[in-house]
Amino acid sequence: MQDIKNGCFVGFDTSNYTTSVAACDMDGKVIANVKLPLTVKEGERGLRQSDAVFLHVKNLGSIFEAFNEKIRSYRRIAVAASSRPRNAEGSYMPCFLVGNDMSKSFSSAADIPEYSFSHQDGHIMAALYSSMNGDAAKIEKLIKDGFAAFHVSGGTTELLKVTPENGNFTVSKIGGTTDLNAGQAIDRSGVAMGLKFPCGPEMERLSQKNTLPVPPRRISVKGLDCCLSGLENLAVGFYKKTQSRECVSAYVFEYVADVISKMTCNLRAEQPDIPIVYAGGVMSNKTIQSRLAKHGNVYFAAPEFSSDNAAGIALLCRREYLKQI
Repeated sequence: MQDIKNGCFVGFDTSNYTTSVAACDMDGKVIANVKLPLTVKEGERGLRQSDAVFLHVKNLGSIFEAFNEKIRSYRRIAVAASSRPRNAEGSYMPCFLVGNDMSKSFSSAADIPEYSFSHQDGHIMAALYSSMNGDAAKIEKLIKDGFAAFHVSGGTTELLKVTPENGNFTVSKIGGTTDLNAGQAIDRSGVAMGLKFPCGPEMERLSQKNTLPVPPRRISVKGLDCCLSGLENLAVGFYKKTQSRECVSAYVFEYVADVISKMTCNLRAEQPDIPIVYAGGVMSNKTIQSRLAKHGNVYFAAPEFSSDNAAGIALLCRREYLKQI
């Protein structure tokens, strides 16, 4: 076995929104988390996969020098990438091929082991790391005990059961949206108001400036499943009526908070003591977090570990390597 005292573990993640490369050290501390958003044209609500692939290739060339500088003093031990959106049959998205191919090339050039994980598993691991302040013992205990996780982003709105398996964890879907994802509803509402995609950060800033009363919301939640398709139409209609980006933004986040909070209540009715981790870019919103914090025994990641990032992949890489030596 090679000397890993000053070693690091590298992770790549090329999602439909962000190019990212990260590394953690032997103790499980993230030492680099470099990312660059994909550019979306004015007025567009997303990217075609062919465009995303091209932009990832371009972005990796831009960020790799900065990343290498951060890990220059470390020995590369192993590398991993997110090769698929989630661990489910047929889960595939071409944009992840870029990071996966880069990981394989990195592995070959450095003659080190290479692994692959799902983008969703990376999100969960990054949220665990951030919400536990990088405390490896606490992270391992939660993984060993099992927990529930919400993965809420532009591409996913799912409620998951996370259980230990062979030293890692396995994820099974137990609830989620039946139509539109929360991040999609937020972005579409923002674009309709003339904001630039992705709209979440700007809408959060606008919502904090709101001084108008936010009208009551009528949500659609049945058990652990929700319907979010109506939010876009409600937000667009509300904007036509008020012409207030601030109030509409506040309304959208309150609506999503209502939905996730109700799903959390329904989950706790079935499993009262289960810890809940909230992962994904949407869950970095302060309005939503403040509502959900009231449920207790819940965990949130910092914004840099909530949005798409490769830190969770690097951390999973470390755990897989140490499990096998």
